[in-house]
Amino acid sequence: MTDFQYPADLGYRMPAEWEPHSGTWLAWPHNRGTWNASVLPIVEQTYISILRALAPGETVHILVNDTASLEYVKTKLADAGVLLDSLRFYIIPTNDAWIRDYGPNFLVSGDSSNRQIAFNNWQFNAWGDKYDLESDNYDGELDNRAGKEIARHLKLPTFEPQRVLEGGAIDVNGLGTCLTTESCLLNDNRNEGLDQDAIEIILKNYLGAKNIIWLQGEIIEGDDTGGHIDNLARFVNPTTVVCSWEEDSTAANYKKLNENYQTLLSATDQDGNSLNVIRLPMPGGVKENSIRLPASYANFYIGNKTVLLPVFNVPNDKKAVSILQNLFPDRKIVPLPCRELLMGFGGLHCITQQQPA
Repeated sequence: MTDFQYPADLGYRMPAEWEPHSGTWLAWPHNRGTWNASVLPIVEQTYISILRALAPGETVHILVNDTASLEYVKTKLADAGVLLDSLRFYIIPTNDAWIRDYGPNFLVSGDSSNRQIAFNNWQFNAWGDKYDLESDNYDGELDNRAGKEIARHLKLPTFEPQRVLEGGAIDVNGLGTCLTTESCLLNDNRNEGLDQDAIEIILKNYLGAKNIIWLQGEIIEGDDTGGHIDNLARFVNPTTVVCSWEEDSTAANYKKLNENYQTLLSATDQDGNSLNVIRLPMPGGVKENSIRLPASYANFYIGNKTVLLPVFNVPNDKKAVSILQNLFPDRKIVPLPCRELLMGFGGLHCITQQQPA
């Protein structure tokens, strides 16, 4: 009998988001419980803007629910002048658009001349059973099965950790350091009975991580994920992290965001070196009908040629653009209005998933 080997045993690691992509994965938005009939067309326009920004630099893979949806999306994109040559469509039914959280977590091994690609197919339980996977209004099992369907199409080696992990809950520098939050990964609503040591072993075995930095998660008002890291802190190069920062000392987020900032200032990378920590301002109280939305500039997505940045028509939009443009001088910062997208309680990073080259 052959001994089981983890991805890390075989030399696999999770690459950083800025490393070259072969493509980006999306699931076309369709759930009218997430976006009502008046908002969904605006969200679809956001997707069209995403495709225009990404397609010149990489293939974009799009999940649709059925043949009727496929024809609808193709017609809509053609009418909008989007070239279909760089797009690939897959009929893989989903409940919702948050492919970052239920989709494949890609891995790489070897160098550019001998690159192998695989992925982890984590379990998905609707952000800690926040939504009933079998309710009439939420068929989350469709999302939980999507990873296996993608694996079937790609014919890539697939690891099955049999543990719950959403993609928005982790961020890596590609060299061995992983950012995450206590409120997500240490909550029994994900992997009951597993303590911090056990979770760290899982991250090391399946992501190739060597060093885990833990932040507080349940901070951003309106966030229903339990505190995903992709609203709080993100690597932008191997040694630099942007950290969400509240300028208003009276704001509810201020104290804990400052504590995260201090944690990062004292943290080190996988080699024991201090991190360069840059404060990324919060957009302020973005609301819809008095409901606070989980707005954060940290929920950006790094493409091959562009960085997609959520903006909200507030003064700090310009600051966020300037900060990220300085950090990504070789990429174009593309500000995309995301208020309507955020009405589904997720942002640009939540609806995208990178496939490494």
